[in-house]
Amino acid sequence: MPVLAVIGAQWGDEGKGKIVDLLAENAHVVARYQGGANAGHEVVVGGTSFILHLVPSGILHKDKINIIGNGVVLDPESFEKEVKDLKKRGIKVAGRLFVSDRAQLTLSLHKQLDAAREGSADGKKIGSTKRGISPTYMDKAGRVGLRPADLNDPAYCRSIIKANLLEKNVLFQKLYGVKPLSAAAVYAEVKRHFASVKPFQADTTVMIHDFVAAGKNILLEGAQGTLLDIDHGTYPYVTASNSTAGGAASGVGLGPTQIGRVMGVCKAYTTRVGEGPFPTEFDPKKSHLVRELGGEYGRTTGRARRCGWLDMVGLRHAVRVNGLTELAITKLDVLDTMDEIGVCVAYKVGSKTLTGFPASVSDLSRAKPVFKMFKGWLSSTKQCRTFASLPKNAQLYLKAVEKMAGTSIGLVSVGADRSETIFVNRKAFDYKF
Repeated sequence: MPVLAVIGAQWGDEGKGKIVDLLAENAHVVARYQGGANAGHEVVVGGTSFILHLVPSGILHKDKINIIGNGVVLDPESFEKEVKDLKKRGIKVAGRLFVSDRAQLTLSLHKQLDAAREGSADGKKIGSTKRGISPTYMDKAGRVGLRPADLNDPAYCRSIIKANLLEKNVLFQKLYGVKPLSAAAVYAEVKRHFASVKPFQADTTVMIHDFVAAGKNILLEGAQGTLLDIDHGTYPYVTASNSTAGGAASGVGLGPTQIGRVMGVCKAYTTRVGEGPFPTEFDPKKSHLVRELGGEYGRTTGRARRCGWLDMVGLRHAVRVNGLTELAITKLDVLDTMDEIGVCVAYKVGSKTLTGFPASVSDLSRAKPVFKMFKGWLSSTKQCRTFASLPKNAQLYLKAVEKMAGTSIGLVSVGADRSETIFVNRKAFDYKF
């Protein structure tokens, strides 16, 4: 099958942007399938950094088609800024970038509700970026959202906005103590931003099926990671969409049998941002050290990421729920100065030992990691370009991860740049989907 889905195998921020950029070299189409402008994919090309929020990472390759699928929540304001920035930096987008007419639109009312909920007096924080992502998905499920396809019918748009604000304004005034919004003002916002989206609007479901029928290589790119999936993640500390492989199929309008390979991207350690349990989290001193070595700050929000050892319980969970056919291990170089490296192989919850990822956030909060320790290699991996050139202890570490995960490692990243990559199995990983 010519369709490959790239999935985050942890709590997001695994380096998916770099991996998709690498694989895009021999893809014809790169399609984003879920999430919104809260995601930040950093791609470094020749020392130059590009931060992408909504536009697929394949846009940095001259001849690739890039699709924002129906599963994405599109912030028109953020989209407009991103497109302008790409144009300023000499990246052509016209004729190469398309937005699904079935995507949901994130508006100021969603951002206002997100901020109000996260800052409410009850103190229950999810760790939202306040970009309006969850409220947009809520409106999608509540059938009061707007899509690009709706914007050609002003009367319909006004009726949806009016129905939406009947509930939202009660929440704003009575529950959160913020100013209500007028339907006229929201419609004016929609109309103003529609001009930035309209040139890119298309029936991308038909497009992607035509590409599949033509035998084109298609790369599916998500945001966040498996442990933030609304069904399979650390609920309620999750995103509002399916970031797993099932979401990849529905998020662009493909059937699951049309996805031939599913690659999981996983750091050589673990990070997460925001609230929620994190069994392998380091103490503050160790966390600071790894954060500085790995540049572990959000590309969209600047938030410091929490850091910990690799969690094999979570990774095996990702292998199962995604049907991962291979792994891409990133940021191996961050561990170069560690004399000892831990991998969590199980959780102790009370008197029980768990090797499966618990559904209960209470159990996960009480989980004590059971570690297997590996000797560090205490030498730089930055210049390594083959598996054999890696330090012996790095090879042993990766082979152990591969065995415990139950799926093969296809590539290893030892730096942010495209060139800083090791193809472990080049023949099987020669971009031939």
